[in-house]
Amino acid sequence: MAGRSSDGRPGVRVTNRAPGVPRVLRTLNDRTALELLLEQGPLSRAQIARLTGLSKPTASQMLARLEESGLVVAGGTSAGHPGPGALLYTLNPAAAYVAGLDVTPGLIRTAVADLTGRTIGTYELTAPERCGDEVDQVSAAVEGAARAAGLTSGAIHRVVIGAPRSFDHREGRLRYPSHLPGWRSSTLLEELAARLPMPVDCENDVNLVAIAEGRTGAARGYEDFFLLWNEEGIGAAMMFGGRLHRGRTGGAGEVGFMPVPGTPLVRNPEVAETGGYQDLAGCHAVPAMARRLGIGPVADGAEPHPGTGGRGAADPALDEAMAILRRAATEAEGPYRRLLEEFATGVATGLSAIAGVLDPELVVLSGGVFLAGGEPLRALVEAELAELSASQPPLVLGDIREHPVLRGALECALATTRDEVFDTSR
Repeated sequence: MAGRSSDGRPGVRVTNRAPGVPRVLRTLNDRTALELLLEQGPLSRAQIARLTGLSKPTASQMLARLEESGLVVAGGTSAGHPGPGALLYTLNPAAAYVAGLDVTPGLIRTAVADLTGRTIGTYELTAPERCGDEVDQVSAAVEGAARAAGLTSGAIHRVVIGAPRSFDHREGRLRYPSHLPGWRSSTLLEELAARLPMPVDCENDVNLVAIAEGRTGAARGYEDFFLLWNEEGIGAAMMFGGRLHRGRTGGAGEVGFMPVPGTPLVRNPEVAETGGYQDLAGCHAVPAMARRLGIGPVADGAEPHPGTGGRGAADPALDEAMAILRRAATEAEGPYRRLLEEFATGVATGLSAIAGVLDPELVVLSGGVFLAGGEPLRALVEAELAELSASQPPLVLGDIREHPVLRGALECALATTRDEVFDTSR
């Protein structure tokens, strides 16, 4: 039967079950086979029978039924053994398509993936404000990505939108989106549902990064982990028991204005621009540290990794911070080394409070600022955290470095879509 692996992703476990309703057992067997093909395919009939515990005749009947329904396709044969090769089955990638959106000021990046998770089309909508309100923008972005994938927007099964700040699912609106004009609508989900022919979900961008890291990245195999994101702003996401923790209003993880020593106390965070943890360990803190340590302008010939260095409008402070940290990561001593150590202390100061409350299995550092500092910065933060916190979780750098928000949106959409498509009882 189908189950869940230790990291909350779809998995397979084989158990002995007492006889039950044939239709229910057939549905469970179908799902088990589909998840096997997703994770391990292509597979032969004999392999599927062995992995599911079904007899070969029952496996043959099941595969014929799934092939007729369009969920499975047969093609190719196994090789490497005497005699004729066995026919191989794979999950039909065209059984469903999903789209993901990464919404930022000045840019909406969109991608379409097939049911296997392979990206088959991408599209960037620049200056989205010229396309009308947020519903018009989403519609234009989805249509553009669908065209790039050779599809119509009507072929998309589900859309997940990632945007800065939290999304309050109770009221259907983004919270704190001062830099995303028009995205405060209290009827956003209803408006999107009325315009687009498929279900649409909205999610916080950092939450989506955590989903991507948990499914295919550095946190794969962990049920409880904390992700700290650092680019234009600082944000966080938490996984408990393999499930995303959003909080009562969707605001869990808004740690940028968290009170920390040596920074202004932030009041009215919905309208605040600076203060708190953001001032201590955000991208704008790095150039200020550099000037204080006598470090002049840094010539940086390195190209930012795709998906880092600002997802939307250019942020000179972020670009400068990343250039400085790249240089600092290569220096064993001198002012750059002192900068790296000071910045690591600032990051660890906030993390110590978080780790003391959550006690996570793992902390993932993600975003352009942390990736620019790389392993030297990670090691310093981990060492500082060991001195500041009784809870001493391991720290790792994020693995999903190319458009992680977009990847998380696709993974989120795929998880729900597979649950629906793999349910053959409908």
